Amino acid sequence: MEGGRIRQWLNLLVCALLLLIAEASYVPITYLQSAVAKGAVCLDGSPPAYHFDKGSGKGINSWLVAFEGGGWCNNVTTCLSRKTNRLGSSKQMAKQIAFSGIMSNRQMFNPDFYYWNRVKVRYCDGSSFTGDVEEVNPVTKLHFRGARIFAAVMEDLLAKGMKNARNAIISGCSAGGLTSVLHCDRFGALLPIGARVKCLSDAGYFINARDVTGAYHIQQYFGQVVATHGSARNLPQSCTSRLSPKLCFFPQYLASHITTPIFFVNAAYDSWQIKNILAPGVADPDGHWHSCKLDINNCSPDQLDLMQGFRTEFLRALTVLGNSSYKGMFIDSCYAHCQTEMQETWLRSDSPELEKTTIAKAVADWFYERRTFHQIDCPYPCNPTCHNRVFEPQDGHQGKNVTSKGTSDASARKLNFPKLTTNKARWIELVCINGGINGLLLTLGLMRKQEKANPIGLNNFVALYRLQ
Repeated sequence: MEGGRIRQWLNLLVCALLLLIAEASYVPITYLQSAVAKGAVCLDGSPPAYHFDKGSGKGINSWLVAFEGGGWCNNVTTCLSRKTNRLGSSKQMAKQIAFSGIMSNRQMFNPDFYYWNRVKVRYCDGSSFTGDVEEVNPVTKLHFRGARIFAAVMEDLLAKGMKNARNAIISGCSAGGLTSVLHCDRFGALLPIGARVKCLSDAGYFINARDVTGAYHIQQYFGQVVATHGSARNLPQSCTSRLSPKLCFFPQYLASHITTPIFFVNAAYDSWQIKNILAPGVADPDGHWHSCKLDINNCSPDQLDLMQGFRTEFLRALTVLGNSSYKGMFIDSCYAHCQTEMQETWLRSDSPELEKTTIAKAVADWFYERRTFHQIDCPYPCNPTCHNRVFEPQDGHQGKNVTSKGTSDASARKLNFPKLTTNKARWIELVCINGGINGLLLTLGLMRKQEKANPIGLNNFVALYRLQ
């Protein structure tokens, strides 16, 4: 009896590890050296970078351009701290990153966009690609040139074939999701007349809300970002002509004026916003919210009441979108942040659903105009399909899901999984069908016979285990 149970657990482990390998593809980095002469550089002056996985077949003229997230820097001190890591220097970026979720090149994991040209633009300016300050301080040597990076990358991609696009999406997660909002119409204007061009913002609908002390901490913070980077001139004029530039960093004040179709994927209890807008450290010096922010299951009834109030504020900020078919939304009640580039939340058997619809299907149906989608979830904890995030105690920004070890920023992790050919990946899919370890032995044998290739070795499994 006990032996059978152990065998079941081993079967599950094998399936999980192999599916983890099969779900992602790895794409090398491209440094845009030509951008340096234009002053389009990272905070440290290094060239901008992106990862490009070329489309195929009928997707050769379809483009998905996703912008990486990673917060912002709001003054010289916080921007200097980024100069020595990947969020401020392309010298520190991984040479290849995983593409999964909406970026996946596998039909079973991404049925509507897998064959498109897919581009991940790396984030190294700290302003959601809005800054442009000509002067460079000789002491700090900081370059605030996010808007120039956006322009240089777009110019390069247009030259590589995007000028012929028939379908195109600008997307992003977190600060990248805000990028897709702020640059939505600008992106649309670059593409050919007649092309189907739309925008997708994942966890980018940051709201201007009070913190637990009643202060507008996030408004002050965004104001500092705009001032430090000289962002005002690069924010949508439809907003800056009416409001202070610091308010135009909030989607709620400009979304109704965006003319390019746009879709919002967001958690009503966005974990980043709960941690940094509702209960930032400055508003909670004694750490009463610390345990709650790490895991929503640890929240007290009073804290949950305040979080329900935040949800109400969030939904009120969404009302500016109206019911236009041009503006879609998938607003779940998960404690999460970024859901389109994680396979488990984008499209898998246990992915979050609204009206029995996954995020992948909702976005695709809306993009291809198969149906409109304006769904808002019932209040927490009503949705059993949610993947609620659980953060490590020492982890102020990243996190993991209770159902897996995935993170919202998987692209930043230096993964060293074995490279799989298409045939190998297909054989791997048979493992769970054929029954765990027995299936593994059968599949590896078939792989060896079929391709005369070495099977995936024990060392690789150990490496995968250590990574997790």
